[in-house]
This record gives sequence, C-alpha cells and structure tokens, in this order.
Amino acid sequence: MIPQKKQTVKETEFLDEAIPHMDSLYSFARRLTGNPDDADDLLQDTYLKAYRFWDKYEKGTNIRAWLFRIMKNSFINRYRKETKEPETIDFDEIQDFYTKAKDTVDDNDDLGKKIFSGLLDDDVTRALDSLSPDFKTVVILCDIEGYTYEEIAEFIDTPIGTVRSRLHRGRKLLQSKLFKYAKEKGYLK
Repeated sequence: MIPQKKQTVKETEFLDEAIPHMDSLYSFARRLTGNPDDADDLLQDTYLKAYRFWDKYEKGTNIRAWLFRIMKNSFINRYRKETKEPETIDFDEIQDFYTKAKDTVDDNDDLGKKIFSGLLDDDVTRALDSLSPDFKTVVILCDIEGYTYEEIAEFIDTPIGTVRSRLHRGRKLLQSKLFKYAKEKGYLK
C-alpha cells in the first residue's frame, strides 16, 4: 500500500477556491487563443502561476477576478513575445503536418468542434483575432461572455472608464473591419 500524502493548507485552499472557476477560465482562454491546445496551455499556465503566487492572493477578495487577471497578463505576455520573435519553421513539423493532412479523417466526436463550430463566422473570428489583446479581451468578456463592465474592470485590473473606452474602440475597429461582411450578409442595406 502506497502512503497518501496529506494536503497542505495551501493546497486545500487553492483547490477549494480556484478550481471551481476552471470552466469559465477555459472558455475565456478558448476565445482568446482560438485554439483548444493553446487554450489548454494558457489555462495550465494560469493555474500554475496562481498556485505559485497563492501567498499573494488576498483571502476574501474576488478570486475569479484575480485568476482572470493572471490569464489576461499571461496571454498578453505570450502575444508580445511571439510578435517580437521571428517566425521559425521546423522541418519535422512540416513533414508531420503533411503526413497528417494526407491522412486526415473528419472527427465528428470532437465536442469542442461541435460547440464552437458555427458560433462565429470565419470572417468575424479573423476580425476579432486581428484586434490588439487589450481590445480583444474586453470585447470577448463583454460581448461574447456577457460580463458586466464592473466585472471586466476587476478582471483586468483597470478603471471602468478604461473598460468602456476599450470596448467602444474595439467595437469601432470591428465595425470597420466587418463593414463589407455585413453588407454581403444583408445586415446593411
């Protein structure tokens, strides 16, 4: 019989307070990254940082906002790092991609695909992805996830006026990017 390790107070508190928010954080990560694998990585990174800095969390404050802030900052840092690094391509990846593309079979059992397919048209998704992380975060949290301005302000640790400003500017950018799309789909006459 293998002896069980007893949980520390830190582990117990973290499990009780942080883990219940995993679904909403994953949903947000999925919308930020647009990719289930990247969303998983971002979620894992968020929880690792949260656990690592658990002693910095002020008990009794909004744990959800604290976790969203960690996720947003992780996403922005990763985005900035990727935009500064030149794109490199590994030959093995190309070979693997070619092999997989040749043998691709449509996986109808992928729940993520079923849930997110058709949710946003490709043009809308591309327009949303083209926004800077600050605008994209606020637009996703408000217009897709349905959070209030106050919740978003707390999540991203900015004044509510900044949230409103970013939301307004983000929507205007989307409007200009999607004008032709809206005419083609009959939303504008």
